[in-house]
Amino acid sequence: MKLKIRIDTPEVTSAAPQQRQVFLMTGGGTGGHVIPLIAVARELRKRGHEVFFIGTEEGLESRLVPPEEMPIAFIKIGGLQRVGWRQTLRTLLQLPVAVWKSMELIRQHKPNAVFCLGGFVAGPPVIAAWLLRKPVVLMEPNAIPGMVNRNLARVARRALLSFPEAQRFFPKGRAEITGLPVRAEFFRLPRRKPGDVLTVLVTGGSRGSRRLNEAGRNCWKLFQESQVRVRWIHQTGTADYTEMASAFAESGAEGQVVPFIENMPQVFGTADLVVCRSGAGAVSELAAAGKPAILVPFPYAADQHQLKNAEAMARAGAARLILDATLTGEELFHTIRDLAADPVQLERMGEAARQFAKPGAAIRAVEVLEREGMRRKRA
Repeated sequence: MKLKIRIDTPEVTSAAPQQRQVFLMTGGGTGGHVIPLIAVARELRKRGHEVFFIGTEEGLESRLVPPEEMPIAFIKIGGLQRVGWRQTLRTLLQLPVAVWKSMELIRQHKPNAVFCLGGFVAGPPVIAAWLLRKPVVLMEPNAIPGMVNRNLARVARRALLSFPEAQRFFPKGRAEITGLPVRAEFFRLPRRKPGDVLTVLVTGGSRGSRRLNEAGRNCWKLFQESQVRVRWIHQTGTADYTEMASAFAESGAEGQVVPFIENMPQVFGTADLVVCRSGAGAVSELAAAGKPAILVPFPYAADQHQLKNAEAMARAGAARLILDATLTGEELFHTIRDLAADPVQLERMGEAARQFAKPGAAIRAVEVLEREGMRRKRA
């Protein structure tokens, strides 16, 4: 299936740069890393700067960056967390070569500064930048920073965060809360009051989540039996779509099951409640749209960052948290049913989610990069 992603930033204006600069963008593997990088890169180019990327051929950056007509070079590097001793050894052997190649690319392109969004691919380029005395700006989208950003915290000139909980991992005075760049359409969605039929969006991301799919399928009939009206929009991913579509038709439930949602902001606009994982991109979109959510953290996320993200949203009253290990169709049914019976609570949750929204995050990142790049040039 062809992947199409549109990335916009809110219409925030700022002064044009005084001088053209070059910036290295790195970090990736997943859409949660790559999409914000591209959003910042677009804003940099809009202001007359040049950008280039360093990534891996296996990561999503290899698919998303080339259509933007932005230069990208690839290194070979693997992860170190929960990968087994063979992959750990392979990564340690790859590291010196990846750092050397990154140094060569930095010498070739002469960036004024480096923008890093974490992920194992960012390690070698940032180490290379540090060795060559290039300023590094980190963006950390999670409540608990990943291993790469934690280890590189003291190298960075500035850290741009989404959650206050992450501040303790960075040197005092170097971090600020900017949020994660999110498509402008999410911010423009009008507030929605739940009606007689609750519209529930269930999504495990573009590939879907088997765990969410199973829980959704097992609660459809429970809602039919309870006579609580729910309209479902369930993104299954391609792997489970045929089976899920058949089960949905048999259940008699109202709504639709789809393998992939092309225009997620539009679907968000029709939803009263969202059931999803709690990666940084997902919670940032929920915040921008002001949507109440039931969050089911992916249990194998590095350093349990999805759990920390969900806990932060739940503490603020923006979401209900269900652990992956306890998620069942019955548990999901009871949670949705209770919220359906309390539309005022749903509205309060949506308003609580909005406190995490940070419009203009891409522009703020550009301003920080421009300043650090000019400091290095003057020095």
